Amino acid sequence: MDGFSEALLRNHFTLYQGYVTNTNKLLDTLERMLKDGQTSNPEFAELKRRLGWEFNGMRLHEYYFENLGGKAPTHKSGKLAAKLESYFGSYDAWEKDFRATGAMRGIGWVILYQDVVSGKLINFWVNEHDVSHPAGCNPILIMDVFEHAFMLDYGLKRADYIEAFFKNSIGRRRKPA
Repeated sequence: MDGFSEALLRNHFTLYQGYVTNTNKLLDTLERMLKDGQTSNPEFAELKRRLGWEFNGMRLHEYYFENLGGKAPTHKSGKLAAKLESYFGSYDAWEKDFRATGAMRGIGWVILYQDVVSGKLINFWVNEHDVSHPAGCNPILIMDVFEHAFMLDYGLKRADYIEAFFKNSIGRRRKPA
């Protein structure tokens, strides 16, 4: 992929594999604890809390990886582009907002969500895997802005990473409802 080194991708996939492994271990342990009647102890509660971090880390990376690898030009006349235009005024206004959200200080995710109740498309900053996700919304486009996603190739130049993300994610977005 243009702008993503092999070393960066290997690191990213290794981190992802850790989320998958930990999610599976937690699910197995929690299932066993439930069968053994150990649900009232503090270990069960802490593992349940940890599950949100590991599971969302796994799933968000899967969505992120789905976004990448595109080489096709932006479909500014497609269904998603029309929805973006209706909520942001134009595709370019949406992209400007998405990029600006990704350029904010901090670590986390930038996610274009669709509210399933209203259909509205909204760019969200999600600080941690397991918090700040809007209830009842479907993720459409996911950009990882934790340091591991860009520091190896771009150092502190997050804007250059965002540019590479857009070059590699066009045409690969999840479909809105």
